[in-house]
Amino acid sequence: MKKTRIFKIIDEKDEQLLEAAEIIRNGGTVAFPTETVYGLGANALSAEAVDQIYAAKGRPSDNPLIVHITTKEDLEGLVEHAPFEEALMDAFWPGAITLIFKSKGTVAARVTPGLDTLAVRMPSHVVAKKLIELSGVPIAAPSANLSGKPSPTQGHHVIDDLTGRVDGIVIYEESEVGLESTILDLTQTPPMLLRPGGITVEAIESVIGKIQIDPALEKKMSDGIQPRAPGMKYTHYSPEADVYVILGSVENMISKINSMYKESNQTVGIMCTDESKASYPYDHVLSLGSRDNLEEIASNLFKTLRKFDEIGVDIVLAEGYDTLGMGKAIMNRLNKAAGYQVIKV
Repeated sequence: MKKTRIFKIIDEKDEQLLEAAEIIRNGGTVAFPTETVYGLGANALSAEAVDQIYAAKGRPSDNPLIVHITTKEDLEGLVEHAPFEEALMDAFWPGAITLIFKSKGTVAARVTPGLDTLAVRMPSHVVAKKLIELSGVPIAAPSANLSGKPSPTQGHHVIDDLTGRVDGIVIYEESEVGLESTILDLTQTPPMLLRPGGITVEAIESVIGKIQIDPALEKKMSDGIQPRAPGMKYTHYSPEADVYVILGSVENMISKINSMYKESNQTVGIMCTDESKASYPYDHVLSLGSRDNLEEIASNLFKTLRKFDEIGVDIVLAEGYDTLGMGKAIMNRLNKAAGYQVIKV
């Protein structure tokens, strides 16, 4: 059991960040806020440091990590140049997109288990940027949660999951995007979307033209397959309750959820929107926001799944969404939270 230091900081100038950066330089692990979700960071160049990430999370050993940097120059010692990189970096970095390159093999082996590629992101969050800069090393960082649980968007989520497992936790404000970064593989022609996120397919295609969508996004990945990016293979983002996604027209979803609620003899939570909440006259009904504002839905998704754990429900019945724009990322996370238990109505 580690002694975990909690750094509750005011802004990116807070001197406590110097202490957090020193922990990373010395081979320790520090959770920190980003604009997507909170991340669990360690020196990407140190095998011993990276091992601690996997141990702290209970993360499967074949699940790769994303390396976080602060400048384009930081790429030079890490990856080979790739087509489209300049256009995408100019458009979206710093920001909520991870780009996959051919690796130069300079990071610790477990950052890229069995792969010759490396996933890299330049976060826009002021605290994340300052921590990486002060650390002086590229930081490998998955989401700062126990493996399989919903990703943390608030500091207390990280404290609940990782106290005693990591060396430090930097607490700041809530993550704005609320979903992990988009992942785009630049080693494919045309580039391939491996994980949808805050930067939508439509936004990417407006910059570089048509991209491929990995077929693995639509189904559960087989056990023997090596995932090329985080979040592709395992049941993920899951609360303690069983999650079922109900997908169809709003009227049909409401009807089916009401029917399933009445037939269940367990404690049921319902995850809906502002527009449909009044259609569920029960306890434990939580809205993600307006169906007309998918950014709001996305930012509230993980913390609402965690709220159902706090309530102690046995089953969560979740309304589904169209897969245009941010809806693709929302449905990707819902499908994984449900272990692909989707009921089409």
